[in-house]
Amino acid sequence: MLIPILLLASTYPGQYRVPTYYWLLALAAAVVFVAVARWPLVVSVVLSSLAVPMLRAPAWGVSGLVPYLGAVALVVVIARTHRWATVVVAAAGWAAAIVLGRVGLHETSIGRAYIAVEVAAYAGVPLLLGLYLRGQRDLADNLRRQAADAEARTRIDERAAMARELHDVVAHHMASIILRISVAGHVVRGADSRIVGVLDDVRATAADALSDIRRLLTGLRDPALGVVALVDSDAVATEIAAAITRVRSAGFTVDAQIDAELGGLDAINRLTLLRLVQESLTNVMKHADRDVPVMFRISSDEGGIAMVVLNGGRAHGVPHGHGLVGMRERAELAGGALTVGAEDDHWAVRARLSVSKREDTNLS
Repeated sequence: MLIPILLLASTYPGQYRVPTYYWLLALAAAVVFVAVARWPLVVSVVLSSLAVPMLRAPAWGVSGLVPYLGAVALVVVIARTHRWATVVVAAAGWAAAIVLGRVGLHETSIGRAYIAVEVAAYAGVPLLLGLYLRGQRDLADNLRRQAADAEARTRIDERAAMARELHDVVAHHMASIILRISVAGHVVRGADSRIVGVLDDVRATAADALSDIRRLLTGLRDPALGVVALVDSDAVATEIAAAITRVRSAGFTVDAQIDAELGGLDAINRLTLLRLVQESLTNVMKHADRDVPVMFRISSDEGGIAMVVLNGGRAHGVPHGHGLVGMRERAELAGGALTVGAEDDHWAVRARLSVSKREDTNLS
């Protein structure tokens, strides 16, 4: 909108008017400039080419600013790229446009000196401004990365400290409890069977708890587990829904059904389920056929929770790929199982995680 306003503001009665071809060139430059954010180098070269005839035209008033869209495009190019070849092409094109637009208009030595100063100013200032903006942009990116790295390191340090406390204090005491209960069981072996049963149940419960602590230690020491809270079932359900939404946004039809209460899983199993869902659906977006619907199920029974992801198209699992190995290790760490492979015309990912249910011991 600004270009037509500049052109109209430069039209006066008599000979003081903008030539028709200048109008056409200026409007063409305005249209091209719209794409500067997407194709900065191409736009810079085109605007430099359009600037040559406009600089030589007898334009009046503020319409003479239109050719300098090339300088603005040069700033954008320099600010958005780190490739010096691109910068050189854009800067050389703009400098050449200024020279070609002025050559022949000033034949005297003073005129040629004026052209040299004009080239230095109109090409040098955009160059310096672009470098400054690029430096500020790089600085902001570096600060964001440093802040993210610092946050990640803090998270890892906190989890490592928690892991040490669990290992040095809780796990040690739990192992001691198991040992003492085992000794007590041998001592009272001939006593009332109810007492022996209670001791056996306490020992088994303590052993299960120690196993859970060891799995939790492994999870705390894994840097990849720092994004989602280990014990928040609501967060896990929300993240699973978000993962399904991302697949749908990528153009897939997803038939999703979740018939399970995630609160029945412990912290490690909930997090394991989330990671398996995210990895499976990410693979769907990378490799599956968008024309074939994706079936996603999470169901539960007395023994645990099962996840199934079926999609059409070519198989996207690599038998020994790092992603599949990591998924299988996560499932096994949580005491579950993972199977991946072709089923008829589909590629299937099936996982099962156990739900441990302990009954309270009645001592009365």
